[in-house]
Amino acid sequence: MEYSQLLKALQKITGPADVLFGSDDRSAYDRDCTGNYKGISLAVVRPANTDEVSRVIKLAHQEGLPIIPLSGNTGLAGGTHPGDNENSIIVSLERLNKIRSINPGARTTEVEAGVILQSLHRAVDEHDLVFPLLFGAKGTCLIGGNLATNAGGSNVLRYGNIRALCLGLEVVMPNGSIVNLMTALHKNNTGYDLKNLFIGAEGTLGIITAAVLKLFPKPKAYATAMISVSSIPAALELLNEIQLASGGSVEAFEYMPRDFFEHLAIIHPEMRPPFEQLPKIGVLVELGTTLARDAQPGPDGSIPIVSLLKEILANHFSTGKILDAVVAQSEDQRQEMWARREAAFDVVAYRPHAIDTDVAVPLDKVDSFVKTMDARLPEISDKAESACIAHLGDGNLHFSVWADPSGNQPHSPEVTDQIYNLIEDTVQELGGSFSAEHGIGLAKKATMARRKDPAALAIMRQIKSALDPKNIMNPGKVIPD
Repeated sequence: MEYSQLLKALQKITGPADVLFGSDDRSAYDRDCTGNYKGISLAVVRPANTDEVSRVIKLAHQEGLPIIPLSGNTGLAGGTHPGDNENSIIVSLERLNKIRSINPGARTTEVEAGVILQSLHRAVDEHDLVFPLLFGAKGTCLIGGNLATNAGGSNVLRYGNIRALCLGLEVVMPNGSIVNLMTALHKNNTGYDLKNLFIGAEGTLGIITAAVLKLFPKPKAYATAMISVSSIPAALELLNEIQLASGGSVEAFEYMPRDFFEHLAIIHPEMRPPFEQLPKIGVLVELGTTLARDAQPGPDGSIPIVSLLKEILANHFSTGKILDAVVAQSEDQRQEMWARREAAFDVVAYRPHAIDTDVAVPLDKVDSFVKTMDARLPEISDKAESACIAHLGDGNLHFSVWADPSGNQPHSPEVTDQIYNLIEDTVQELGGSFSAEHGIGLAKKATMARRKDPAALAIMRQIKSALDPKNIMNPGKVIPD
């Protein structure tokens, strides 16, 4: 089909206003949020519903045109990069933005893939419920992208990744057929678990257009504190004690070392430091309770769950494992603490040419990872600096490296490979994963080839070939050639 005919066919499906083909109109879609991945697409199509998505995909399948699914464009692994294939069609899900229903009795919600995460937070809050997926991009990321990458965030410790929060899916397959897996059941033992096959597949097997998600009671009270600890093992010992004493009420346990606060002060001078002296190791801890007995203020105005946290912190302070602590006394103070943590992307992004990784290791190996990297990095570059911000409670570390922080040029390919291999070697030695929550995209395809079990890769290729024999669905992503 000629170019002009193709555009007319797409416009017939969505309307002329939602087929973008001029370079200026496409520019925001042809690059990722980091600016590291830029490409050229044939057109950007913005369907309004699942039927329009299906019709667009059927047309692309008929013509053999690559489809690049796009949600909020907040990914960090190049998973929505159109590449240099000028025949690719970007399918933006931004108009599939309806919250179809909220069912407080069943604690579920049915949403379309283009719903902004923060919009869902606000909608369910009106029913005293929460959807507990939480991270800094919540104001711009979309539910479809969260599902496509199996997003995690700060509350994984208590609630799990989005895979654990999803009951059902609606998916448009590479041939345009619509698969209805939109069940609200917690138990559904009817054959292969297709839902979880699509979650985390990064749009390589189909486009997620809607989902049924779990909701949870809104905590009646939070206990939030910023603490300075003597070591990572001491922090994890504290975590275990708080979990035991609170009945597993810890929602977040976030690691931020001194260099994080030093750089935060440079780019966000308006943010107050957490302590008079910056901690060597800082941890943000938050508990949430749905129990009235733990949330009801006592005669002296104290809130039991906050008092419990203060008591545990005081005991650890007396042993020297905690060096300092500030407990939030108001919602404003709580939000101030979270604002520091959610500025993590800014801390990494303000210095160019970061070698950015997203790894996971067992909890008892986090300290070994940090110490090993501190010892080994100077062997590659004596100027090397690193930044490590972690979801300490689940062992997920966002580890970034600058081989020469003063340089304005990208690292040489040789140095970049050395650093990636060092990180991968260390993670593998510790029984970890080279990708925790950001996905594979383009950024980690080489690592997949080096580190993923060959038999597992063979199965992935077979699945991809079976479901997408024309290889039009987000081609070139996730699975190494």
